[in-house]
This record gives sequence, C-alpha cells and structure tokens, in this order.
Amino acid sequence: MTAAAAAAGCVAGAYAVGTVPTARIVGRAVGHDPTAEGSGNPGASTVYRLAGRRAGALVFVVDAAKGAIATAAGLAIGGRALGLAAGLAAVIGHVAPVTRRLRGGRGVATAIGSAAAAFPVVGAGVAAVWVVVAAILRTASVASLVAMTAMPIGVAADGRPGWEVGVAAAIAAIVVARHATNVRRLLRGEERVLTGGEHH
Repeated sequence: MTAAAAAAGCVAGAYAVGTVPTARIVGRAVGHDPTAEGSGNPGASTVYRLAGRRAGALVFVVDAAKGAIATAAGLAIGGRALGLAAGLAAVIGHVAPVTRRLRGGRGVATAIGSAAAAFPVVGAGVAAVWVVVAAILRTASVASLVAMTAMPIGVAADGRPGWEVGVAAAIAAIVVARHATNVRRLLRGEERVLTGGEHH
C-alpha cells in the first residue's frame, strides 16, 4: 500500500468513526431517542437532559474518544498533517454523517477529543473551559462556543505552526456553525439549560 493510499484510508476511516451514532445508541438503551425528543440534536447534552448525568457523560466520553482515536491513528500512520486531517474528518463525520443524511450532532466532544490527542495541554484546557462554563451558566451551548473559541487561541499560544492553528480554527468553526440555532435561541432568551433527566 502506498503512503497516499494509507493516508486516504486513514482519513476515510476517521470519517466513518465519526459517524458512529453514540447518542442514539446510548439514548435508546435507556428508552429515549435523542433525535426525536428535546432539541432533536443527537449529542451528550440532549441525552443528559433526557436520561441523566451518567448517560450524558457516557455519550460525551465516547464521542470524545472518536476524535482522539482518529487523530491518534493519523499521527501514528503519517505524522502531524495526517493526524490533524483525521481529527477534522472525524468531526465532519460526527456533524455530517452520510448514514443520517448529513444530520449529525454539534461535534463538541469529538473536537475536544481530537484536540486532546493532537495538543494534550490545549485539549485538557479546552475541556476544563467547557466544564467550568457549563457548571456556572448551566448552558451547554455557551460552554461549547466559549471552548471552541478558546481552542485555536490555545493552539496558537502553544507555539504551534500556523497551519496547525488553521486546522484547529477550521474544526472550531465547524462546531460553532453547527450551533447557529442555539445562538438564535440565546439571543431570544429561549436556550435550554442543563437539567438532568429522570435516570441519574
């Protein structure tokens, strides 16, 4: 297998990993369908609202693992460029899965997982920002927007080359764009807060 074929296979595999519908799998296991209840977004925060802290945390961890595994595989196979390309592909797979007519989740956890594999210190910092903002404001979308804004800034502050900052910014931009409806609800004062469901 040529290096180009290996790289293409890695990126395609990363996209496929990103499409794994964690929220739907976990949600249905506890009697909920996150694509048909609440906001309809198949993500950790929706599962948290519907089914409680444990289910929501499980979705977040697995979705983050998708980004981390994809990025780590790319790093191992082809170095920094392939690692970041694979992380980007995993995020795209999560937010725009061909298996669900390109209707996926917001991509926050997968982006954080990718950052953790590519930029461990920055990834840990971004995750901490998300947790702190969510704990204070009880609003997942605000925590996500702040965390994603912080990610490319953190990568730049970490002294990474411009192209790596650019990839981090691209990932963050995709996630922020997927929060457009949340931003509109925030502006109207109608955004949902993080209130756990009945199964804790």
